[in-house]
Amino acid sequence: MNQTRSQVWNLDTIFSGGSNSPAFNEFLQQVEQDIVSFMELVHKPSEAVFRADDFDKAVTLMQSLTNRLREAGSFVECLTAQNQKDKKAVQLTGKFRGIHARFLSSLTYFDLMLTQIPDDNWNALLKSEDYRNLEFNLNERRHLASEKMAPELEALANDLAVDGYHGWGALYETTVSQIQISYEDQGESRMLSAGQAFNKLHSADRQVREEMSAKWEAEWERKEDFCADALNHLGGFRLQLYKGRRWDAVLKEPLAINRMSENTLSAMWDAINRKSQTFLDFLQRKAQLLGLERLNWHDVDAPLGKASKEYSYDEAAEIIVEQFRKFSPKMADFAHRAFEEQWIEVEDRPGKGPGGFCTSFPFSKQTRIFMTFSGTASNVSTLAHELGHAYHQYIMEDMPALAQDYAMNVAETASTFAELIVSDAAVKQAENDEEKLTLLEDKIQRSIAFFLNIQARFLFETRFYEKRKEGLVSAVELSELMVQAQKDAYHNVLGEYHPHFWASKMHFYITEVPFYNFPYTFGYLFSFGIFARALKEGTDFEDKYISLLQDTGRMTVEELAHKHLNVDLTQPDFWNEAVGLCVQDVEAFLDMTAS
Repeated sequence: MNQTRSQVWNLDTIFSGGSNSPAFNEFLQQVEQDIVSFMELVHKPSEAVFRADDFDKAVTLMQSLTNRLREAGSFVECLTAQNQKDKKAVQLTGKFRGIHARFLSSLTYFDLMLTQIPDDNWNALLKSEDYRNLEFNLNERRHLASEKMAPELEALANDLAVDGYHGWGALYETTVSQIQISYEDQGESRMLSAGQAFNKLHSADRQVREEMSAKWEAEWERKEDFCADALNHLGGFRLQLYKGRRWDAVLKEPLAINRMSENTLSAMWDAINRKSQTFLDFLQRKAQLLGLERLNWHDVDAPLGKASKEYSYDEAAEIIVEQFRKFSPKMADFAHRAFEEQWIEVEDRPGKGPGGFCTSFPFSKQTRIFMTFSGTASNVSTLAHELGHAYHQYIMEDMPALAQDYAMNVAETASTFAELIVSDAAVKQAENDEEKLTLLEDKIQRSIAFFLNIQARFLFETRFYEKRKEGLVSAVELSELMVQAQKDAYHNVLGEYHPHFWASKMHFYITEVPFYNFPYTFGYLFSFGIFARALKEGTDFEDKYISLLQDTGRMTVEELAHKHLNVDLTQPDFWNEAVGLCVQDVEAFLDMTAS
């Protein structure tokens, strides 16, 4: 089938001219000017009398700046992802981080202003029509401000983070951009970027996987000192900041960001661990089917059998829109628009960044999706996943900026729900048992990833921070921590592990969100609860789903689940039921492959 849809996104509808865009520079200049105006509004003597007019102006300007900075951040993220050799884009990233840091510093004084408003005035404000939809968010900011350092210290920390904390994240991105791995294809040798090489690790050909895995590990070992420096200093910065704030738990910040209690996190992991044997049985059965005594790390995600169908990008688009429409016509129409208006970058070419993401442009009311599409069933699922993120933002776009600030765990709920719609339909519509088995295995791989792989990351990061409190952690020690975490999460069922996973996984180096791991697992399981309702109600569930998404930025996940699903996330029942749905897939797989 000939390709008709563009595989390259269009950024010119956001800011024309790429990294040399005059419009983007003007946009940034106006943002800088407005940050100065915002600071003048909020940086006032503590004895200043509270004025409602000043508060109104500050909230209005703060929300405008929030959306415009998200817009700018998304633009530079897209520029660097599409071409890691774009030096101008790297410079723009640095410039943006400086501007963003100044805004964050000004927010410390805004937050101080919130804490200084007398309770009677505060309660009266929140009861007014203007702030009714922002009550949760403003109360949240007021509470968090009371748990931080003095505003001048928080502002200083933000300023120092630009060339310190965020600088180490930028160093990692530079390191990744230089990754070049040789690959032999039908007698021709070519150099692959990190993103292209990563796709080869999932080849159906085990020889390709083995050879690429060895090269992949060796390349990251060559870069290990750079990565170890970056990771150590990122961790050290966070620990010092927490010390200044008198926070004694490294999970305090990620749990607060995700509006989630530690009881909920524990209940989730406990439910997974109680059923871990079922997923280990799957891995052992998969090893048998591949003719192996034990799977190695690079075998875990390998496709099964020869029925692995390849999809063109057009086919993937049509499948996704068709399946979305069975559940939600509005979601399908949105996906169609994203494909037709070139919001998606999937072209397989050198120089692109690894991985995939969806980023929002709330000022322009658009989104952009980034990935490298190679035609696998997993690629189709990833594309649906990112479109789920995009639809989530689309649903929120007319809400106040503060109420659009939903956390990663509920963001992953929306994306995984979209992915489930497509992967579940694919299994049910398989043309024969061989195809069904292949698609079922691909679906189960998500449970393996979220229950075992993500748990390995969580264990590694938790232990890394404990060790980092004692001093710098060497590259050798990091690899040892990583292998031990993988062995614990996978219960020693694998033959070989991935020692330098800590170096190759970008998520450990993201400075905006610490512990970029457990929210994935939350989103995955929470989406199963939503998906079960959707299967029962069909398109009648569409408006209920939209209502749930609209609340994701203005309540805790426990409140969200109670309001829309009538469940208690701090108790095991919901999590046991959600894990049980995943277990059913494994049991079906084991029945189909029983000898």
